[in-house]
Amino acid sequence: MPFTVITLRNVPYSLRGDLTRWMQEIATGVYVGNYNSKVREYLWKRISETVKEGEATISYSCRNEVGYSFATCNTERQIVDYDGIPLVLLPWKEFSEKTEAKEKSANYDVNANKQTSSQTLSSETEKSNNSVSANSSTSDRQNDLVFLDIETTGLNVDKDQIIEIGAKRISDSESKEEVFQRLIRIDRQIPDVVRNLTKITDEMLSNGAELETVLRDFQKFIQNTVLVGYNISFDIKFLNKAFEKFSLGTIRNKTKDLMYEAKRRNVYQQNYKFETTLKTYGIDRQVFHRALQDANLLQLLYYKMFSC
Repeated sequence: MPFTVITLRNVPYSLRGDLTRWMQEIATGVYVGNYNSKVREYLWKRISETVKEGEATISYSCRNEVGYSFATCNTERQIVDYDGIPLVLLPWKEFSEKTEAKEKSANYDVNANKQTSSQTLSSETEKSNNSVSANSSTSDRQNDLVFLDIETTGLNVDKDQIIEIGAKRISDSESKEEVFQRLIRIDRQIPDVVRNLTKITDEMLSNGAELETVLRDFQKFIQNTVLVGYNISFDIKFLNKAFEKFSLGTIRNKTKDLMYEAKRRNVYQQNYKFETTLKTYGIDRQVFHRALQDANLLQLLYYKMFSC
Protein backbone atom coordinates (compact mmCIF):
# COMPACT_ATOMS: atom_id res chain seq x y z
CA MET A 1 0.00 0.00 0.00
CA PRO A 2 1.34 3.48 -0.84
CA PHE A 3 2.76 5.64 1.93
CA THR A 4 0.64 8.79 2.29
CA VAL A 5 1.52 12.18 3.79
CA ILE A 6 -1.10 14.87 4.40
CA THR A 7 -0.40 18.40 5.64
CA LEU A 8 -3.02 20.79 6.99
CA ARG A 9 -2.86 24.50 7.74
CA ASN A 10 -5.49 26.77 9.33
CA VAL A 11 -8.19 24.11 9.13
CA PRO A 12 -11.02 23.50 11.64
CA TYR A 13 -9.95 21.62 14.75
CA SER A 14 -12.71 19.09 14.09
CA LEU A 15 -11.00 18.08 10.84
CA ARG A 16 -7.64 17.63 12.55
CA GLY A 17 -9.25 15.51 15.25
CA ASP A 18 -11.09 13.46 12.67
CA LEU A 19 -7.92 12.80 10.69
CA THR A 20 -6.07 11.46 13.75
CA ARG A 21 -8.51 8.53 13.74
CA TRP A 22 -6.97 7.42 10.46
CA MET A 23 -3.40 8.69 10.53
CA GLN A 24 -0.58 9.61 12.90
CA GLU A 25 0.19 13.29 13.46
CA ILE A 26 3.99 13.27 13.60
CA ALA A 27 4.24 17.08 13.72
CA THR A 28 1.72 19.88 13.93
CA GLY A 29 -0.47 19.55 10.86
CA VAL A 30 1.58 16.67 9.36
CA TYR A 31 -0.13 13.26 9.10
CA VAL A 32 1.25 9.95 7.80
CA GLY A 33 -0.27 6.56 7.05
CA ASN A 34 -0.37 3.59 4.66
CA TYR A 35 -3.58 3.22 2.63
CA ASN A 36 -4.80 1.81 -0.63
CA SER A 37 -6.01 4.20 -3.30
CA LYS A 38 -9.68 3.83 -2.39
CA VAL A 39 -9.17 4.86 1.25
CA ARG A 40 -6.78 7.63 0.23
CA GLU A 41 -9.34 9.09 -2.21
CA TYR A 42 -12.02 8.92 0.47
CA LEU A 43 -9.83 10.78 2.97
CA TRP A 44 -8.89 13.47 0.45
CA LYS A 45 -12.52 13.97 -0.53
CA ARG A 46 -13.42 14.31 3.15
CA ILE A 47 -10.63 16.85 3.70
CA SER A 48 -11.51 18.88 0.59
CA GLU A 49 -15.13 19.18 1.72
CA THR A 50 -14.31 20.32 5.28
CA VAL A 51 -11.06 22.30 4.93
CA LYS A 52 -13.02 25.60 4.65
CA GLU A 53 -10.54 28.49 4.30
CA GLY A 54 -7.60 26.33 5.36
CA GLU A 55 -4.98 24.69 3.15
CA ALA A 56 -4.23 21.03 2.57
CA THR A 57 -1.76 18.94 0.57
CA ILE A 58 -1.50 15.21 -0.01
CA SER A 59 1.47 13.27 -1.40
CA TYR A 60 1.76 9.53 -1.95
CA SER A 61 3.73 6.84 -3.75
CA CYS A 62 2.74 6.43 -7.38
CA ARG A 63 3.93 4.46 -10.40
CA ASN A 64 5.03 7.35 -12.55
CA GLU A 65 8.30 8.86 -13.72
CA VAL A 66 9.18 10.32 -10.32
CA GLY A 67 7.66 7.64 -8.09
CA TYR A 68 5.13 9.86 -6.34
CA SER A 69 2.20 12.16 -6.93
CA PHE A 70 0.47 14.91 -4.95
CA ALA A 71 -2.50 17.26 -4.84
CA THR A 72 -3.37 20.54 -3.13
CA CYS A 73 -6.51 22.24 -1.82
CA ASN A 74 -6.86 26.03 -1.39
CA THR A 75 -3.16 26.65 -1.91
CA GLU A 76 -1.73 29.28 -4.26
CA ARG A 77 0.43 26.73 -6.03
CA GLN A 78 -1.08 24.40 -8.62
CA ILE A 79 -0.22 20.91 -9.87
CA VAL A 80 0.54 20.53 -13.56
CA ASP A 81 1.10 17.21 -15.34
CA TYR A 82 4.01 17.39 -17.78
CA ASP A 83 4.31 14.13 -19.73
CA GLY A 84 3.49 12.11 -16.63
CA ILE A 85 5.68 14.18 -14.31
CA PRO A 86 3.84 16.25 -11.67
CA LEU A 87 5.19 19.79 -11.51
CA VAL A 88 4.40 22.69 -9.17
CA LEU A 89 3.14 25.81 -10.94
CA LEU A 90 3.97 28.99 -9.05
CA PRO A 91 1.16 31.54 -9.40
CA TRP A 92 1.86 34.57 -11.57
CA LYS A 93 0.73 36.61 -8.60
CA GLU A 94 3.89 35.72 -6.62
CA PHE A 95 6.15 36.68 -9.50
CA SER A 96 4.29 39.89 -10.30
CA GLU A 97 4.31 40.98 -6.65
CA LYS A 98 8.08 40.55 -6.43
CA THR A 99 8.56 42.39 -9.73
CA GLU A 100 6.27 45.20 -8.64
CA ALA A 101 8.12 45.52 -5.33
CA LYS A 102 11.43 45.88 -7.18
CA GLU A 103 9.95 48.44 -9.56
CA LYS A 104 8.55 50.46 -6.66
CA SER A 105 11.93 50.36 -4.93
CA ALA A 106 13.68 51.53 -8.11
CA ASN A 107 11.14 54.29 -8.64
CA TYR A 108 11.59 55.42 -5.06
CA ASP A 109 15.36 55.68 -5.50
CA VAL A 110 14.96 57.69 -8.72
CA ASN A 111 12.45 60.03 -7.10
CA ALA A 112 14.72 60.48 -4.09
CA ASN A 113 17.66 61.42 -6.31
CA LYS A 114 15.55 63.89 -8.26
CA GLN A 115 14.36 65.50 -5.05
CA THR A 116 17.93 65.82 -3.75
CA SER A 117 19.28 67.34 -6.95
CA SER A 118 16.46 69.82 -7.38
CA GLN A 119 16.28 72.41 -4.63
CA THR A 120 13.83 74.72 -6.39
CA LEU A 121 10.68 72.60 -6.27
CA SER A 122 7.71 74.48 -4.94
CA SER A 123 5.71 73.20 -1.98
CA GLU A 124 2.74 72.59 -4.27
CA THR A 125 4.82 70.35 -6.53
CA GLU A 126 6.06 68.39 -3.52
CA LYS A 127 2.49 67.86 -2.38
CA SER A 128 1.55 66.64 -5.84
CA ASN A 129 4.44 64.17 -5.95
CA ASN A 130 3.57 62.87 -2.49
CA SER A 131 -0.01 62.35 -3.63
CA VAL A 132 1.09 60.38 -6.69
CA SER A 133 3.40 58.27 -4.55
CA ALA A 134 0.58 57.49 -2.12
CA ASN A 135 -1.75 56.50 -4.94
CA SER A 136 0.88 54.18 -6.40
CA SER A 137 1.45 52.45 -3.09
CA THR A 138 -2.25 51.86 -2.56
CA SER A 139 -3.08 50.70 -6.08
CA ASP A 140 -2.50 47.17 -4.82
CA ARG A 141 -5.15 46.84 -2.12
CA GLN A 142 -3.79 43.76 -0.37
CA ASN A 143 -3.91 45.57 2.98
CA ASP A 144 -7.47 46.88 2.51
CA LEU A 145 -10.36 44.99 4.09
CA VAL A 146 -13.75 44.24 2.56
CA PHE A 147 -16.46 43.11 4.97
CA LEU A 148 -18.71 40.88 2.89
CA ASP A 149 -22.17 39.34 3.24
CA ILE A 150 -24.66 37.89 0.76
CA GLU A 151 -28.29 36.82 0.92
CA THR A 152 -29.54 33.79 -1.01
CA THR A 153 -32.75 31.88 -1.69
CA GLY A 154 -31.41 28.92 0.30
CA LEU A 155 -28.34 26.97 1.37
CA ASN A 156 -27.78 24.75 -1.67
CA VAL A 157 -25.10 26.27 -3.88
CA ASP A 158 -26.19 24.13 -6.86
CA LYS A 159 -29.88 25.05 -6.71
CA ASP A 160 -30.27 28.35 -4.89
CA GLN A 161 -29.47 31.87 -6.10
CA ILE A 162 -27.86 35.04 -4.76
CA ILE A 163 -30.41 37.80 -4.20
CA GLU A 164 -28.24 40.45 -2.55
CA ILE A 165 -24.56 41.34 -2.17
CA GLY A 166 -23.40 43.84 0.42
CA ALA A 167 -19.84 44.87 1.19
CA LYS A 168 -17.88 47.61 2.91
CA ARG A 169 -14.28 48.40 1.97
CA ILE A 170 -11.98 49.96 4.54
CA SER A 171 -8.80 51.62 3.32
CA ASP A 172 -6.55 52.64 6.20
CA SER A 173 -3.98 54.07 3.83
CA GLU A 174 -6.55 56.41 2.30
CA SER A 175 -8.61 56.84 5.49
CA LYS A 176 -11.89 56.22 3.74
CA GLU A 177 -14.76 53.77 3.53
CA GLU A 178 -16.71 52.66 0.45
CA VAL A 179 -19.87 50.57 0.30
CA PHE A 180 -21.33 48.18 -2.26
CA GLN A 181 -24.94 47.02 -2.17
CA ARG A 182 -26.99 45.39 -4.94
CA LEU A 183 -30.30 43.55 -5.11
CA ILE A 184 -30.30 40.93 -7.87
CA ARG A 185 -33.14 39.96 -10.17
CA ILE A 186 -33.87 36.21 -10.16
CA ASP A 187 -36.07 33.91 -12.23
CA ARG A 188 -38.20 32.55 -9.39
CA GLN A 189 -40.17 33.63 -6.36
CA ILE A 190 -38.43 34.04 -3.03
CA PRO A 191 -39.23 31.22 -0.58
CA ASP A 192 -41.46 32.35 2.29
CA VAL A 193 -38.82 31.54 4.90
CA VAL A 194 -36.28 33.78 3.14
CA ARG A 195 -38.81 36.57 2.62
CA ASN A 196 -39.73 36.52 6.31
CA LEU A 197 -36.09 36.46 7.39
CA THR A 198 -34.69 39.15 5.10
CA LYS A 199 -37.80 41.24 4.39
CA ILE A 200 -36.73 41.16 0.74
CA THR A 201 -39.77 40.83 -1.54
CA ASP A 202 -40.28 39.65 -5.10
CA GLU A 203 -41.24 43.20 -6.02
CA MET A 204 -37.93 44.53 -4.70
CA LEU A 205 -36.01 41.99 -6.77
CA SER A 206 -38.01 42.75 -9.90
CA ASN A 207 -36.26 46.13 -9.84
CA GLY A 208 -32.89 44.56 -9.12
CA ALA A 209 -29.87 44.34 -11.43
CA GLU A 210 -28.77 41.45 -13.62
CA LEU A 211 -26.42 39.06 -11.84
CA GLU A 212 -23.61 39.31 -14.40
CA THR A 213 -23.57 43.11 -14.15
CA VAL A 214 -23.46 42.95 -10.36
CA LEU A 215 -20.61 40.43 -10.40
CA ARG A 216 -18.51 42.56 -12.74
CA ASP A 217 -19.06 45.61 -10.53
CA PHE A 218 -18.23 43.54 -7.45
CA GLN A 219 -14.94 42.36 -8.98
CA LYS A 220 -13.90 45.97 -9.51
CA PHE A 221 -14.95 46.84 -5.96
CA ILE A 222 -12.98 44.14 -4.14
CA GLN A 223 -9.87 44.23 -6.35
CA ASN A 224 -7.06 42.55 -4.40
CA THR A 225 -8.40 43.18 -0.89
CA VAL A 226 -8.74 40.80 2.06
CA LEU A 227 -12.33 39.57 2.35
CA VAL A 228 -13.77 39.29 5.86
CA GLY A 229 -16.97 37.39 6.62
CA TYR A 230 -18.76 35.10 9.04
CA ASN A 231 -18.63 31.53 7.75
CA ILE A 232 -17.21 33.19 4.65
CA SER A 233 -16.78 29.90 2.80
CA PHE A 234 -20.56 29.93 2.29
CA ASP A 235 -20.40 33.34 0.58
CA ILE A 236 -17.34 32.44 -1.50
CA LYS A 237 -18.89 29.19 -2.77
CA PHE A 238 -22.03 30.96 -3.98
CA LEU A 239 -20.04 33.80 -5.54
CA ASN A 240 -17.58 31.50 -7.29
CA LYS A 241 -20.43 29.41 -8.67
CA ALA A 242 -21.94 32.58 -10.12
CA PHE A 243 -18.58 33.83 -11.44
CA GLU A 244 -17.97 30.54 -13.21
CA LYS A 245 -21.42 30.69 -14.82
CA PHE A 246 -20.41 33.86 -16.65
CA SER A 247 -16.77 32.80 -17.25
CA LEU A 248 -15.49 35.48 -14.89
CA GLY A 249 -12.97 33.28 -13.13
CA THR A 250 -13.12 32.78 -9.37
CA ILE A 251 -12.34 34.80 -6.26
CA ARG A 252 -8.67 34.40 -5.36
CA ASN A 253 -8.55 37.01 -2.60
CA LYS A 254 -7.25 36.18 0.84
CA THR A 255 -10.07 35.67 3.33
CA LYS A 256 -10.60 35.91 7.07
CA ASP A 257 -13.44 33.98 8.72
CA LEU A 258 -14.68 35.54 11.97
CA MET A 259 -16.66 32.40 12.84
CA TYR A 260 -13.43 30.42 12.76
CA GLU A 261 -11.81 33.07 14.95
CA ALA A 262 -14.73 32.86 17.41
CA LYS A 263 -14.39 29.08 17.67
CA ARG A 264 -10.65 29.35 18.15
CA ARG A 265 -10.83 32.09 20.78
CA ASN A 266 -14.04 31.18 22.65
CA VAL A 267 -14.04 27.43 23.08
CA TYR A 268 -16.90 27.43 25.59
CA GLN A 269 -19.22 29.79 23.73
CA GLN A 270 -22.80 28.44 23.81
CA ASN A 271 -23.04 28.31 20.02
CA TYR A 272 -21.42 30.07 17.10
CA LYS A 273 -24.36 31.80 15.50
CA PHE A 274 -23.54 35.32 14.36
CA GLU A 275 -25.88 36.81 16.97
CA THR A 276 -24.24 34.86 19.80
CA THR A 277 -20.72 35.88 18.84
CA LEU A 278 -21.76 39.54 18.59
CA LYS A 279 -23.07 39.38 22.17
CA THR A 280 -19.88 37.65 23.33
CA TYR A 281 -17.99 40.75 22.23
CA GLY A 282 -20.48 43.17 23.76
CA ILE A 283 -22.19 44.15 20.49
CA ASP A 284 -25.87 44.43 21.33
CA ARG A 285 -27.16 44.81 17.79
CA GLN A 286 -29.83 43.04 15.79
CA VAL A 287 -28.75 40.88 12.86
CA PHE A 288 -30.91 42.15 10.01
CA HIS A 289 -30.14 39.40 7.49
CA ARG A 290 -29.61 42.15 4.94
CA ALA A 291 -26.25 42.13 3.26
CA LEU A 292 -24.93 45.65 3.83
CA GLN A 293 -26.30 46.00 7.38
CA ASP A 294 -24.68 42.70 8.33
CA ALA A 295 -21.43 43.78 6.67
CA ASN A 296 -21.45 46.76 9.04
CA LEU A 297 -21.85 44.36 11.97
CA LEU A 298 -18.91 42.33 10.65
CA GLN A 299 -16.79 45.46 10.79
CA LEU A 300 -17.75 46.07 14.43
CA LEU A 301 -17.02 42.46 15.34
CA TYR A 302 -13.68 42.47 13.54
CA TYR A 303 -12.37 45.49 15.42
CA LYS A 304 -13.67 44.12 18.72
CA MET A 305 -11.98 40.78 18.12
CA PHE A 306 -8.62 42.09 17.04
CA SER A 307 -8.39 44.89 19.56
CA CYS A 308 -8.60 42.43 22.45
